[in-house]
Amino acid sequence: MRFVKGHGTENDFVILPDPDGVLDLTPDAVARLCDRRAGIGADGVLRVVRTKVAGPDVELSGDAEWFMDYRNSDGSVAEMCGNGLRVFARYLVDSGLAAPGEWDVATRAGLRRVTLGPSGDVSAEMGPARCLGPGEASLDGTVFQGERVSVGNPHLACRVDGPVAALDLSRAPGFDPAVFPDGVNVEFFRVVGDRHVEMRVYERGSGETRSCGTGTVAVAAAAAASVASAGAFAAFAGSAADRGTIGPPESSDWTVDVPGGRVNVAFEGQAARLTGPAVLVAEGETRPGWI
Repeated sequence: MRFVKGHGTENDFVILPDPDGVLDLTPDAVARLCDRRAGIGADGVLRVVRTKVAGPDVELSGDAEWFMDYRNSDGSVAEMCGNGLRVFARYLVDSGLAAPGEWDVATRAGLRRVTLGPSGDVSAEMGPARCLGPGEASLDGTVFQGERVSVGNPHLACRVDGPVAALDLSRAPGFDPAVFPDGVNVEFFRVVGDRHVEMRVYERGSGETRSCGTGTVAVAAAAAASVASAGAFAAFAGSAADRGTIGPPESSDWTVDVPGGRVNVAFEGQAARLTGPAVLVAEGETRPGWI
């Protein structure tokens, strides 16, 4: 099995080229690939497959040639991955499967447009970030209030007053499974400046990761909502039902610091755009019979 290893702000992935859709990628195979002690090691797997042969998971719409088949490190399927999307796009360009420029990638959360040059950062449209109202997470007996946010996948973004580095995320935060029947990515964030936040994240199916692309969008949306009462974003004042889809009436940029680096989240009307690094570091083949 051929593979490439890459990361976006240290959220790392095993990339599996499978243009014709012939790989039998079982959950066990994904978990073995992602094992950091007995495998290659990664937060998830990106299978690179042409949309027309990707199977029933993909709604064949638009002109997207490629489908990003993303799996968490435990083998479970996920709808979207913002850092993975940027790494996926960088792989397509570096391998000659796509030209630098602007084009769509198919995901389980719908089409996502990426923009990139022959090198450097990658920008990806993330779709709308919808604030869905309050929720709560628990960690070591402490209950944290948060905002439920959908970025194509579920998030719970909890604002804290102290440094996020002080939190113990060695175990999964607790949450109400009736509210999140499919699990949830839980973010803890602190506002550190004007439209500038720091965050850590515990991802469903992967544990704590050094970064989460959709999580940075969720946190920027929740931060915008949380400062509304101070007048910074008056458009977000009112009930959670009123907020619906986050996106200020004018363009705004948020800087989000994660343990693995820094990204920019820009709200452009009702849509969010994520910009940050995407780096390919190695390539090779698995040993015959190992998987």
